[in-house]
Amino acid sequence: MVSWCAAKCFRLPAMDVGVIRRRASFAAGIVGGASMAGAALCRSSFTKSSAPFASLSISTHTSIKEAVHTEKAPAALGPYSQAIKANNLLFVSGVLGLVPETGKFISDNVEDQTEQLLKNMGEILKSGGASYSSVVKTTILLADLKDFKKVNEIYAKYFPLPPPARSTYQVAALPLDAKIEIECIAAL
Repeated sequence: MVSWCAAKCFRLPAMDVGVIRRRASFAAGIVGGASMAGAALCRSSFTKSSAPFASLSISTHTSIKEAVHTEKAPAALGPYSQAIKANNLLFVSGVLGLVPETGKFISDNVEDQTEQLLKNMGEILKSGGASYSSVVKTTILLADLKDFKKVNEIYAKYFPLPPPARSTYQVAALPLDAKIEIECIAAL
């Protein structure tokens, strides 16, 4: 955040961290992110083809953000990716209990949909270089919170100890009238 602010406020173009190490007489780092360098460095080191500004903050630079796709899970239902790799994390979009080959729900009950969506999620995780054990956060969206216990029993089979942090919500509706949707974040 600080590095972005410094770059934006001082109208600094992107720079390579190696340049700071080699040329900067003064470089301040806050939370590991290079945030400010001397004016001489700014005038002498920047070019339009420089690498992205070094920082631990989240970046949307296209060379840092990579879409993940697998045919072994249902395609996205809209203009979004199955998952995105960025900053050593994998962000998996909400997954439904659809059968990849047919695009239809495996059944109309929450248990079958949960089982299928977790299989789908596993394929997306694998395609992105992650696994259930590397998942650090999940968000569960339920059409009916009364299904909480049923979902927990199936969910527990997929995520090894310690299980990821989690939020669970009942929502008014889900895409295609699904009973459940789960999204997650995994560490790479």
